[in-house]
Amino acid sequence: NFVSVKRGERYFIPSGTVHAIGRGCLICEIQQNSNLTYRVYDFGRLGADGKPRELHIDRALEVSRLAPYAPTAADFSCDEGEMIGASRYFTAALLAVSGERSLALDRASFRLVTCVEGAGIVGTHKVSAGDSLFVAACEGELSLSGEMTLLISSVRRYNVGIDLGGTYIKGGIVDDLGRIVAFDSTPTHAELGDRAVAERIATLAESLLARLGMSSDDVGGIGIGVPGMIDSAAGRVVYSNNLGWKDFCIGETVSSLTGLPVRIGNDANVAALGESTFGCGKNYSTTVMLTLGTGVGGGIVIDGRLFEGNRSAGAELGHAVIALDGERCTCGRRGCLEAYASAGALVRATARAMEEDRTSAMWELGSTERVDGSTAFRYAERGDAAAQAVVDRYIRALAAGITNLANELRPEAVILGGGLSAEGERLCRPLREIVNREIFGGSDGPSVEVLTATLGNRAGVLGAAALVMKK
Repeated sequence: NFVSVKRGERYFIPSGTVHAIGRGCLICEIQQNSNLTYRVYDFGRLGADGKPRELHIDRALEVSRLAPYAPTAADFSCDEGEMIGASRYFTAALLAVSGERSLALDRASFRLVTCVEGAGIVGTHKVSAGDSLFVAACEGELSLSGEMTLLISSVRRYNVGIDLGGTYIKGGIVDDLGRIVAFDSTPTHAELGDRAVAERIATLAESLLARLGMSSDDVGGIGIGVPGMIDSAAGRVVYSNNLGWKDFCIGETVSSLTGLPVRIGNDANVAALGESTFGCGKNYSTTVMLTLGTGVGGGIVIDGRLFEGNRSAGAELGHAVIALDGERCTCGRRGCLEAYASAGALVRATARAMEEDRTSAMWELGSTERVDGSTAFRYAERGDAAAQAVVDRYIRALAAGITNLANELRPEAVILGGGLSAEGERLCRPLREIVNREIFGGSDGPSVEVLTATLGNRAGVLGAAALVMKK
């Protein structure tokens, strides 16, 4: 199987693939740290003793990948350039430098920087084609300047993250820096049954690996975020209304289909772990996340790990009461935070305010049915008194819930996700002021930051991969 190559091309050759380099090729080869080679053919060459060198055909067959070789190319670009190879042994990327720029470094891996074309300066060292520099793992930045192409190699850890929804299964291969190097989705088809969905998850994971030329040996495992009541220790879905499941051991099933270890978690908890590990909470060890959507979801991360409570049934933060005998919540109780601080609650409060004040500018919408979660914030910014009153009440209610959480857990940061988090500082600034004024001890104790989530719809996939990282 001859492959005709041209200048500038690159090939990722998976472990176990029998290969040879043809005449006339000048190559830069990155490989795992191994000096072991099984010789299966020697082109008629002789050893120093004038005799043919030993071949190792039987041993080579034991470890050879005999399927036809098909060149693979990762479709992923990052600050280190265009990824051209990924495995548990090494990751390689090609970076074109024109002028000045910097490269972020981290403590998890060294960087091996090779100039393959042109010339320039790497750090304080002049380089030209053929030069290599070893950069130790460290925090900081590496300065680059010149007109050159660099091959940058490192060692990264990879996991599969799966965000299981009622309509779609989203999946990605995620590295230890939180970069999704391959992503795809597929319809869930929950109506086909739990086993069929598990098979679709396994197929999605395998296709993502194949896209990068990876095998199951190259990843640490699969993490899955699942909607519903989850027993994460047992890898079992106790009940999921979205999927119509009851008592399904999804972890064991997907593991048997893929041969990989599997960890699962409630989707809201998993999103919180994603934000804490790779998003706006990555600089804090203890965070609480509130997802302000149709309801109020929650997630608690303590010292970098999820806190899920007894049999993973805790962290239902939206169902803490903030108003005794208050509005009825969907859970059946009265006065829950969700009944006052969800997007649905805000829509209801805005519609009521419009009915009570027919002079409000919000009637430009024409009908209360056109109200959404941002309506009150938009019109309050324009000076509408009715809208401002709605926003003020909403913020006071949400601040009461956050202050309770802060008193109980004293997190370094509270992260707000969901659609309402798009309000950004219009929401966070007054919350921050109220919480840190009313928290126990006031300014004498440590303050609590209030932030908006930054990962968006990537939080589920990233958090699911983090489940495996933090096992």
